[in-house]
Amino acid sequence: MENRKKLQTFVGNNSSQLTAAAALLLMIIVLGIVSRNFFSAKNLINICLQASIIGILAICETFVIISGGIDLSVGAVVALSSSMMGQFVVKMGFPGLAGIFICLGFGLMAGFMNGLLVSLINMPPFVVTLGTMTIFRGLAYEWTNAAAIYGLPDSINFLGQRYIGVVPVAVLAVLALYIVSWFLFKHTRFGLYTYSIGGNVTASRLSGINVKLTKCAIYTLSGLLCGVAGIIIAGRMNGTTALVASGSETDAIAAAAIGGISMSGGRGNIWGTLIGVLVMQCIRNGMNLLGVSSYYQMVIIGLVIIIAVGIDCIRQLRSL
Repeated sequence: MENRKKLQTFVGNNSSQLTAAAALLLMIIVLGIVSRNFFSAKNLINICLQASIIGILAICETFVIISGGIDLSVGAVVALSSSMMGQFVVKMGFPGLAGIFICLGFGLMAGFMNGLLVSLINMPPFVVTLGTMTIFRGLAYEWTNAAAIYGLPDSINFLGQRYIGVVPVAVLAVLALYIVSWFLFKHTRFGLYTYSIGGNVTASRLSGINVKLTKCAIYTLSGLLCGVAGIIIAGRMNGTTALVASGSETDAIAAAAIGGISMSGGRGNIWGTLIGVLVMQCIRNGMNLLGVSSYYQMVIIGLVIIIAVGIDCIRQLRSL
């Protein structure tokens, strides 16, 4: 009886994640049937590699959305940080290790700027990150003269191109980030405060949580993770442009929503986000294998976002 109650509690608390996992399993089965190339080793590795960038940006969105915010600038931060790394390393002759710190530093500063505007001035996150998305992308174009930069050293390419056995280093790095994120959410005050602020910001403030500092830290962490994504994407390409990660914020938000992260904040978990990332990547990969037009792919991804958020809204209405 006690085990049954525990099972019911687990299912109730993780219904969104379990639904997403079931959808992922069904999708894998269907794609395996309709496309014989889906289960090829090359395609599966390609899915994991393609998911690595969105996987990192989805972590950013998970922290931000659970806190009750949104970050539309993640793709632009990736472009800015990776472009500046390329500029300093290739054009100015900085060593690769310095370039990595430059990439992380620009991501950190961009996230910190978002955090300051959201927390100290109390501007709406949607408006702030919509504005900074344009600013950061524009700076990336201006500082690189809108030119592609190629010829990065092995110290940068390592994360994007190397393998350990048959597993790409990038995939292992992303899995490590998910484990660290799980630990932050589950076993630190920072994670607890993130949930609390997203659930009820007024109650969080009255209970002694420094809401402004925590929000600023969340957006700063998001920027830092974008810097990591910038290193990986530049390593995969052996170069970078101001165009990288265009539109990736859409996939990252969709992955979080599919994985059960409540768009109103305060609910969800990081493993649901990972499932959402795999669902999104399987959808894109499957459509590519089936020859679906890129324009129709945009339509389908938009519908997926609306459906995922709609399900979350219906679930909230039923809980009232």
